[in-house]
Amino acid sequence: MARLRGENGCPWDREQTHQSLKPYLAEEMYETLDAIDTGDMEHLKEELGDMLLQIVFHSQLANERGDFSMNDVCATISEKLVRRHPHVFGEANADTPEKVVKQWDEIKKSEGTKAHRKSILDGVPISMPALMRAMNLQEKASSVGFDWEGWEGAFEKLEEEVAELRKAISEKNAAHVAEEVGDLLFSIVNAARHMNIDPEEALRKTSGKFTRRFMHVEGNIVKKHGSFSGSSLEEMDALWNEAKLKDV
Repeated sequence: MARLRGENGCPWDREQTHQSLKPYLAEEMYETLDAIDTGDMEHLKEELGDMLLQIVFHSQLANERGDFSMNDVCATISEKLVRRHPHVFGEANADTPEKVVKQWDEIKKSEGTKAHRKSILDGVPISMPALMRAMNLQEKASSVGFDWEGWEGAFEKLEEEVAELRKAISEKNAAHVAEEVGDLLFSIVNAARHMNIDPEEALRKTSGKFTRRFMHVEGNIVKKHGSFSGSSLEEMDALWNEAKLKDV
């Protein structure tokens, strides 16, 4: 990467910045998630390499400015892992995953590296996918007791938000409808959290299921009519139900 960024290196690599590379970092992360879902280890190996390239690239940019190097990045995470695992590298006792998480959070709070934060909600990235960010915000609030005692309260709130959305729709106020849709989605995330379900992963799987079933519909329609123009909603619905029965 140093050579690619050097005087006789690659024109494209030389003009990149931390900001210009942001889309590629996000893209590589999602491609890695896809590789994990497929279970193809060769594909996963390749995608992990692509993700590592992004880390090396950002580290090289920082090194050129004298901020930090790739070695500094590795040293920092190594030190953090040792510091936050005193039950492995020290004398602390944490013999269950729950105790480990609690200990990790306590150590994280004691480190004082986030002293500039003014709220317990600070530190949840704005650029996170919306469902994931909602989950993180709710978990932060829950950590200080601001939460429903059980899933029942979360479901009551969910039903309340559905009623409010219906009311907003009847009032034909577009801005209010958009706000209520957001409230409903936030409440769905809350309900999922209380059932120990990751809403981001759940929606990812449902989107994959929708894709497979729609492609079943699409393939049969195109085979029969050549395009969607010759089909009806009833025919597409029947093919959709067929896909469901076949568990496509």
